[in-house]
Parts: sequence; C-alpha cells; structure tokens
Amino acid sequence: MTVPPAIAGILFDKDGTLIRYDESWGPVNREAARIASAGNADLEPVLLRAGGMDPETGATKADSLLAAGNAAEIAEGFVAAGSPLDAGELAIELDALFVRAAEFSVPVADLASVFARLRARGLKLGIASSDNEKAIRRTAEHFGIIGDLDFIAGYDSGFGAKPQPGMMLAFCKAVGLDPSEVAMVGDNNHDMHMGRAAGAGLTLAVLTGTGTRDTLSALADHCLDDITLIEGLLFSTASSQAALPRAAATSGPAGE
Repeated sequence: MTVPPAIAGILFDKDGTLIRYDESWGPVNREAARIASAGNADLEPVLLRAGGMDPETGATKADSLLAAGNAAEIAEGFVAAGSPLDAGELAIELDALFVRAAEFSVPVADLASVFARLRARGLKLGIASSDNEKAIRRTAEHFGIIGDLDFIAGYDSGFGAKPQPGMMLAFCKAVGLDPSEVAMVGDNNHDMHMGRAAGAGLTLAVLTGTGTRDTLSALADHCLDDITLIEGLLFSTASSQAALPRAAATSGPAGE
C-alpha cells in the first residue's frame, strides 16, 4: 500500500461520529414518529420501522432512513409509510425538533479537547451533516468546538445532500485544499460515498454510530473505534502508516 497523501483537513459527519447515535437520537426518532403520527399511537411503531428503527429495542439499522436521511427525506418516508401530514410541513417540524435536540446530544468523547488538539496540528476542520445547519451550529456551540471549525454545512446549506460530493467540495473550496488532502470521517456509507465521490485522500469510518465493520469496511480506508484515534493514525510515522492495511481496525479485536 502506498502512503496516503499528507492530510491537511478533516471533514466530520455529526450524528454517530461526534455524538453517539443511539443515546442521542433514539428519543428524538421516537418524538419524530409521534409528531408524524398526528395522534395515532398505533402508527408510531409503523413509522419507526419504516425509518429503520426497531421500536422495541431502539436499535437503528445502518444506512437506513433515520440513520442517514435528512429531515425532508425522513418526512417523505414517513408520509409514504402512512403519516397523514404534508411532507413539506412535516419536514419543517422535524427540522425544528432536531434543533431543539442538539443540546441533549451525548458526545463520543471530550470534543473540545479532540478538536483543540487537531487544530493545534494545523488541520482545517469542518462538519458536513444530513442535519440542518442551524442544528449543527447549535451542537458545535454546545460542545465548545464552534471556534475550531472552518466550515459547517447541512443538507439545507445549498451544497447538496449526501452521498453527493457537494459538501466536501465546498469545504475544500472554503479552506483552500485539494480533496486529496482531506479525510472524510463518518459512521455510515453515505459519508464514505461522499468522500470517495469528491476524491478524498482518506475515508475513515467510526463505530460510534449505526455502522459496523461489516457494513463499512468495503468503502472505508480504515475503521476506527472512535474519533479519538484519528490523530494517532494521521500523525504516525510514514512507515507505520504504510503498514496499515485497508479497512484496518486501529484498536480492538478485528471482529469487535
């Protein structure tokens, strides 16, 4: 394997990458289904299943509508599954819910510390999420990382939605980097597809969301337990970095 190009920027997904998916989004998904059911309690579990969440266990399938979709896509999916609401109006309600939910998110680590260390390395940092931009900013402010970010984009920021490359290309333009100098970090394959479509130097999958090694390893250059391992991966010596096989796990047993 050739040594990856020098990485000068990192573009992070948010949900499942910076914040733990099940703890943060389980209650939000249930509330989204309650809103979409318009008072029909029997419809709520139907909508959750349509979105990819088991209403009994709370587990959400990797790459499902709730795991990877934006508010407009979720609204359309809920309407197709039986919600009596207008999809456009429901999307507005869901976006508002997602903004309110930002301050109740559970981080995967001490985000302020992680971002400060990466920033001190001279890296350009950004977030590209399927959430709306206001919710992303609220989350970044809540966890004290807004000052470390050079770029924020949501599905409504005008750069297109994942898995299209628009948000990553916009990040590169904003910070003056070539895509080959940027690592894309996410927990679902729509993040990996976006990175590859844009020509990212590295696609890094993390296991703090709905994705697993099995679902992510085909598209990710490396699968990491969480974002705290990125610094060690990027700034290891060239020889040790070259020794890392594609889709290698940098901590934990291979089948973890």
